[in-house]
Amino acid sequence: MRLVVCDDHRILVESLAVALQARGYDVVATATTPEECLTAVANEQPDVCLLDLYLPGREDGLDTARAIRTDHPGTQVVILSGMADPVILSQAIELGVAGIIRKDQTVDKIAAALLQIAAGGSAFQMDVVRDVVRRLTSQPRKEPWEYLTDRELEVLSRIVAGESTKQMARSMQIAASTVRTYAQNVLTKLGVHSRLEASAIAVRAHLVDKVPRDAWSPT
Repeated sequence: MRLVVCDDHRILVESLAVALQARGYDVVATATTPEECLTAVANEQPDVCLLDLYLPGREDGLDTARAIRTDHPGTQVVILSGMADPVILSQAIELGVAGIIRKDQTVDKIAAALLQIAAGGSAFQMDVVRDVVRRLTSQPRKEPWEYLTDRELEVLSRIVAGESTKQMARSMQIAASTVRTYAQNVLTKLGVHSRLEASAIAVRAHLVDKVPRDAWSPT
């Protein structure tokens, strides 16, 4: 099994890579940032990406997981979970990740989980899943747009304003592919299929009013 391992703690990611290689896994790349991770997955096309949900430069690692699942469906995503928000974990499950493994597990247990995935199964630790279910059922139900990050809310505001992907990329000083990822996140979280539908929801729920234009990225 070919692996990419991504965690923002370099010592952890390098130690885990060495330990997994000693157990017969082919760790083709390690990464500590979302950009490094996505580049490694694109270049190496691994079987599995072991991914920490909390990475520098992103509101959460869901953007990275979603990009991998969308652009590289042949790569399974396994979440390395430390202290993770149960809402974020539940959204990761909805994305179709192959497993969630606690970081405090032994390398042998992580290796065993990878074997399950290699055999076509999944690897969700039951205590993690139980915690997600318990926490979610005890919380008041949120509206779909309440799950939007600040960046996604900005993209939604720009969609309502009629900006194209190219205009948003230029104004926000990010790649067009990144804009498309944010836009797709918005559609997914709102449960719609087009930017027009997303705009209608934004106007109806007065979402655009909550994002002052001076909070937007500079042009």
